[in-house]
Order: sequence, then structure tokens, then C-alpha cells
Amino acid sequence: MPPAKLTEAQRRFVETSRVGRLATAEAGGAPFLTPVCFVLSGDAIYVTIDEKPKRQDRPLKRVRNILENPQTAFLVDRWDENWTRLGWVMLRGRAEILDGGAEHDRAQALLRAKYPQYRSMDLGGLPVIALRIVRVASWGDLSGD
Repeated sequence: MPPAKLTEAQRRFVETSRVGRLATAEAGGAPFLTPVCFVLSGDAIYVTIDEKPKRQDRPLKRVRNILENPQTAFLVDRWDENWTRLGWVMLRGRAEILDGGAEHDRAQALLRAKYPQYRSMDLGGLPVIALRIVRVASWGDLSGD
């Protein structure tokens, strides 16, 4: 399926957001939702597995789910007490795990540029989730803050 095209408003809304929610599912369909740092580049969302304390004896649940079932969804939203300001963009597609290579390294560089916290972390050998966007949906006010 060809990549979906985001409107300029959708792209700006996603690019300026600091947190997104990555939805994965096990092979049997049980959902799993994780708030993540991310970057949008071209037709993909990139999420790194960073150095924050995690179990080291097995891959994270989101990674295991993607390996079992690559269908994912990604949500960026804005909450406001003024409900005329509510808005969200949902991106759906297949995800893959990048363990190295040019795309992996470019994604890590983009993530470091967006999040200063990543600049002191050794991300080079850590995997990156690449969500290939094939569907886009949005609702509400996608204007800037």
C-alpha cells in the first residue's frame, strides 16, 4: 500500500508535538499502548528504544508485539479545557525494527535533534521502531498553540 499523504496542518501538528502514543498488538490481537518520544520524517514515524531503565533479559513488549504483528497505530493529540481546541492525528501502518544501517542512524540523529535528553545517551546500538504510514485520520483543531 502506498504511503498516505498528510495535509500541511496534520504534518505541522505531529511535528510540533512532544509525545505520541504508540499502539501495538500481540499476534492474538491484545492491544498495548505506550507514550513515546518520536520524530516524523517523510512517510515514517521513528521511535528509539533509549537507555532509560528497562528489563534487560528480553525485548520490550512493544518490540515483541511488532515482531509478532507489525500493524500499528500512532496517536498525537492535544487536550485543552476549551474543547474547541481539542485535536488529534492518528497514523496507521506497518512497523519494523531497525537494528542498524543508514536509516537507523538518520532516525537517531533526528531524535537527538528534537530531544536534548537523547544527546547524552548512547543510542547507536539501540533499535529504532519505524512506522511506515499508510493511513491518516484527524479531527478537531490542528492549528498551532
